[in-house]
Amino acid sequence: MRNCLQFLIFCIATGASVAAPATDHSPAPDWAEFEEETLRHFVTLVRFDTTDPPGREKAAADYLVQVLQAEDIPVQTFALEAHRPNIVARLKGNGSKRPVLIMAHTDTVNVDPAKWQFGPFSAERDGGYIYGRGTVDDKDNVVAALMVMLTLKRLNVPLDRDVIFLAEAGEEGATKIGIEYMVNNHLDQIQAEYCYAEGGGVVRQNQSVRFAAVQTMEKIPRAIALTARGPAGHGSVPLMDNAVVHLSSAVSAIGKWRIPIRLNETTRAFFQRLAAISPPEDAQRYMDVLHPDPAVRDPADDYLRRHEPLRASMLRSSISPTIIDGGYRVNVIPSEATATLDTRLEPTEDAEAFLDKVREVIDDPAIDVSWAPRNIRPAGTSRLDTEAFQVVESNIARHYETTTLPTMSTGATDMAYLRAKGIQCYGIGPAIDIEDGPKGFGAHSDQERILESELQRFARFHYDIVADLARAR
Repeated sequence: MRNCLQFLIFCIATGASVAAPATDHSPAPDWAEFEEETLRHFVTLVRFDTTDPPGREKAAADYLVQVLQAEDIPVQTFALEAHRPNIVARLKGNGSKRPVLIMAHTDTVNVDPAKWQFGPFSAERDGGYIYGRGTVDDKDNVVAALMVMLTLKRLNVPLDRDVIFLAEAGEEGATKIGIEYMVNNHLDQIQAEYCYAEGGGVVRQNQSVRFAAVQTMEKIPRAIALTARGPAGHGSVPLMDNAVVHLSSAVSAIGKWRIPIRLNETTRAFFQRLAAISPPEDAQRYMDVLHPDPAVRDPADDYLRRHEPLRASMLRSSISPTIIDGGYRVNVIPSEATATLDTRLEPTEDAEAFLDKVREVIDDPAIDVSWAPRNIRPAGTSRLDTEAFQVVESNIARHYETTTLPTMSTGATDMAYLRAKGIQCYGIGPAIDIEDGPKGFGAHSDQERILESELQRFARFHYDIVADLARAR
């Protein structure tokens, strides 16, 4: 879900070095024709209403199958529910290297048509933008991956790796019919060494590129339930064991808790690179949060928690109280009150040890602390020393003339299920204006849009990273 990209908006460019792409003698695409076709397929895909729920991916999937089959690209359909298919297309390599998977989802979140200036499925072009649900989440990735497959096939590019395209259903709310179904039942069809999918992107400010972010890991969503119990009674007679009072104290304790910092390869690199290109005062703060001495680390951490909460969240597992429920009328003291905590675990965090620590912080026998039901995604990370990451860095430098920031997303993507199977996954995306989110033009908004020029640049970039990684040398 492209709201992950919104979590990356706060990042800035780094001074990381990048590797130059290897040279070869493959024919170059006709970029004018490439862009015309990219636009044609993109407009068609945006005009399909694929909102989830209820799940209307079939029309878009059928279109992709038709386009791929017309080019004699082998394609298969896999579906837990017939009207919500996943499609897998494959270009065969010589087998000297393991495959690369390019993944995107065909479904979108819902819309309220009355709130849209342009129709949510109109793909209206205005002022250099294309408007519509899915323009940045995730039909940009769908069309870019489609153009990779078509172009490699037409140019007959010799490949060391198979290139696999997975257009999945259900990412926005029904992973059981999408990525989970594919991983649990058809992993052999998508098994790969590397994967490129949504989850990162390039951020522009004042119409200029500032930085690129590549998602290499993500937090694991969990939910914690706090349940306070006590005697019921008449509201006119205050009780010392009021369940609402106990619950309020527990929630307050969690809100004040400085959850310990847990660094990993990605987050350490993030702050080191961030410090290298920041003004001196900020740079010192970013280095201080990496310091082992609490006397140095904690003041910098306090500043980030208050002024840069997204960056602070990248340093640790996190908890946000989101739901409180208790009582049913004003003159009755309830015997039970509950709170739900949105919990995001750093991937190496021991979940049960973390839950025990929550109990210790609350320190109240009247409060039951337990996991609440939630779709639990598996943990996994992707390394920074791989060929796939180096190829992304080099092409970001070439296409966007900026540097790459490896990022741990505080949100969630379907790459989690692939990383758990040993696939090294990297989240990418097009350039999006930092100003668009607050104006209501971002992913999941009522005026979702993408710059047509940035769609085209992303499609070219996507082709080049896959070609550089997969083609025979």
